[in-house]
Amino acid sequence: MKIVFFYGLFMDENLLRQKGLAPKHVKLARVDGYALRIGNRATLIKSVDERCYGTVMQLQNDELQTLYSEPSVAEYIPEEVVATALTGESLSAVTYVLPVEKLQGKNVEYAKSLAIVAKSLALPKDYIEEINAWRK
Repeated sequence: MKIVFFYGLFMDENLLRQKGLAPKHVKLARVDGYALRIGNRATLIKSVDERCYGTVMQLQNDELQTLYSEPSVAEYIPEEVVATALTGESLSAVTYVLPVEKLQGKNVEYAKSLAIVAKSLALPKDYIEEINAWRK
């Protein structure tokens, strides 16, 4: 089992369940020192003064391999982060990021879908506004 921080559409545990995965111990969380960027998909970049919100959850290693073998996310690479659950608990986690040099394009529909997920999770309003800014 691995603790994973998701910040894109995969932070929706129902989506993961529809894909046949079984996430456990799902919690809202943030990662400080990273910023969300949206091109065709979402990624994180290091940014000292920013933070990214999402969920942490436990998944089996084989579930992660299956998830990240999908063509749309196959170029994402694992990176170790410290996530802070909104309860205050610090957790060592892995997150998957698209190398910034591969971030390209614009996907207004993705940003719209991500804002809907963020709102359904009751992430901070200013963060949802930040996501919505990628729709312009």
